Amino acid sequence: MAPPTATTASGATAAVAAAPAPPGICGPATVPVTLRINGASHVVGLEPRVSLLDALREHLELTGSKKGCDQGTCGACTVWVDGRRVLACLTLAITCEGREVTTIEGLAADDGTLHPMQQAFIERDAFQCGYCTAGQIMSAVALLEEGNATTDEEIAESMSGNICRCAAYPNIRAAIRDVGAKG
Repeated sequence: MAPPTATTASGATAAVAAAPAPPGICGPATVPVTLRINGASHVVGLEPRVSLLDALREHLELTGSKKGCDQGTCGACTVWVDGRRVLACLTLAITCEGREVTTIEGLAADDGTLHPMQQAFIERDAFQCGYCTAGQIMSAVALLEEGNATTDEEIAESMSGNICRCAAYPNIRAAIRDVGAKG
């Protein structure tokens, strides 16, 4: 039987055999993990302790989600798992087997048309350095779907887990209001 392969976002394929740790090395061995990311299945060889963020960025070349604090406090790594926002840096990749993961790369339409929230962030200049933008957009879309964006105070509360060091908060709220108003 041929070893499982991983397909990266760029389409490259690599073998991902589940190999035991070399003699004298303690720790978990690599195991094949099947992740469904943005509608496509990928088999990736991962140690069980690898975070979803590291699997996305380092193994699947999906670098839109950013590693900010790596402690779950900044929100730059926000993705959706089964439609709910999660912090990818605190989520073990192996726990996402059998679940649908959506990243910022999966928001735009297949023809490249931006999601309305992505477009609103551009129109409202809702980013400065752009580092937090992917997590902000993923949270913003989710909070509208949750119905938590009727006032600026509710938007601020629902987005409180996403930090913008550049303080573009007024523009972020304006973008969310714009998309929410279009319903």
